[in-house]
Amino acid sequence: MTSEQLAAANAALRTKTPLEITRWALAQAPGRALVSTNFRPYEAAILHLAVSAQPDIPVLWVDHGYNRTATYRHAEELRTRLNLNLKPYLPRLTAAHRDAVYGPIPDTNDEEGLKRFSTQMKLEPFQRGMRELAPRVWITALRKVQNPNRAGLDIVFPDANFGALKVSPFFYWSDAELEAYLAEHQLPNEWDYFDPAKADEKRECGLHAAWGGKAVGQ
Repeated sequence: MTSEQLAAANAALRTKTPLEITRWALAQAPGRALVSTNFRPYEAAILHLAVSAQPDIPVLWVDHGYNRTATYRHAEELRTRLNLNLKPYLPRLTAAHRDAVYGPIPDTNDEEGLKRFSTQMKLEPFQRGMRELAPRVWITALRKVQNPNRAGLDIVFPDANFGALKVSPFFYWSDAELEAYLAEHQLPNEWDYFDPAKADEKRECGLHAAWGGKAVGQ
């Protein structure tokens, strides 16, 4: 899409419901869309939305092996309840193997260490999944309020890292609106989630940041 087409799409979609946005996204590349998830808080909403529009949509999940027990149970509950067409991708090393060789997960004082961790345990399997599933449209749960990097995005924009059109139907929604969505559809939430590749909610793990596109190849 040209910059003019993107601007027009975002202006038109700004007044649409998330379901209408999702249906628009699917129409851009019939049979070539996926939705990604990490089963963090409020992810049940984007998954419910995606399968409402296309029940068999592929659901790309990188299971890096460091999820907490509650997150794995949440993932299994949603997989069953929503009949998710789940496509899990795992790192080439298990969490135990990685820790034995490289030591504990880096903290926020070690930015380069966190980037290496993210590249190895999250970006590589995600890139592998995107290459094998080959979507032209990537539906995400990105929202404006999540961090400063995402505040500068919009509902629709091309993703340079993975070569897909990224669409975020809930981009302008608040936590309160998502909580109401979960309540309306009787969906569970999960608050024990922790992403070791980010370590801080204001960081990006690389999936939605420019550096992530080059990290795996390096």
